[in-house]
Amino acid sequence: MDFLTWAIIFAVVAVIAGLFGFTGIAAGAATIARILFFVFLVIAAIFIVLVVIGGAAVSG
Repeated sequence: MDFLTWAIIFAVVAVIAGLFGFTGIAAGAATIARILFFVFLVIAAIFIVLVVIGGAAVSG
């Protein structure tokens, strides 16, 4: 689950590039950060569902 770490890194790169006026790099890094964050959310949701289903099977 390294997606969140990479998303944060790309978000920081986007902010720094934006501060220095590199708008193309900032936009690209922000897009990559957004994609990685949503991938992280999807994987986290899948794991939560699996834990709930698996927990019900073990306790039942």
